[in-house]
Amino acid sequence: MTTNTSIPTLDGADSIPAYVATPSGTPRGAIIVIQEVFGVNPGIRKKADNWAAQGYIAVAPDVFWRQKPDVELDPDIPEQFQEGIGYFMKHDFDLGTQDVEAVIHWIRRDQGVSKVGLVGFCMGGRIAYLAATRTDIDAAVGYYGTGIDQILNESHAIAKALLLHIPTADGFVTPDAQQAMHAALDGNPHVTLFDYEGLDHGFASEMGKRRNETGAQLADKRTAEFFAQHVG
Repeated sequence: MTTNTSIPTLDGADSIPAYVATPSGTPRGAIIVIQEVFGVNPGIRKKADNWAAQGYIAVAPDVFWRQKPDVELDPDIPEQFQEGIGYFMKHDFDLGTQDVEAVIHWIRRDQGVSKVGLVGFCMGGRIAYLAATRTDIDAAVGYYGTGIDQILNESHAIAKALLLHIPTADGFVTPDAQQAMHAALDGNPHVTLFDYEGLDHGFASEMGKRRNETGAQLADKRTAEFFAQHVG
């Protein structure tokens, strides 16, 4: 079981399963952790636990709950990798962004935490960008976000801090896509882009073959400093 909490959707008609990790003492803020295509798996739960250890309440919603609740896949197993891609291809990002908004509301209303950040990985990196353009999230971070180059027309709506980690050898985000992101976002005072030369998609995974220890530690340090500044 990957989740331990249910969060009402915006219309109150349904609920979003989520994994919630709580800190000891009063939270300094909240971090929403958005999964890759592999669900709220052990790596994502570890990321949430790490944020809780740093004093934040961490919430990892089940992004694919409308398709299939409790998806939990291992990216190092080819068949499971492809299964995750299938869920991604069918995901409704508009509804998914509304779910993020519902989680923000729940954190502020029910948990009493006003400052909320979001960090997303892969597909979650795209959701981080959409959160920055479509919600009132206080800060958002995307790791190797896919498809951002296709929605750069929304960048004018970014009103809060956004940080994007871009590995230059990303097999899912082409050099042209990376160039388009830089061209559209480098001049935006709310946005910071970091390139990671020679690193590939998934370099900051908590476990598995894709992790690059040096790159992951650098990106995570930058993310922690970013949230300390903008969230708490």
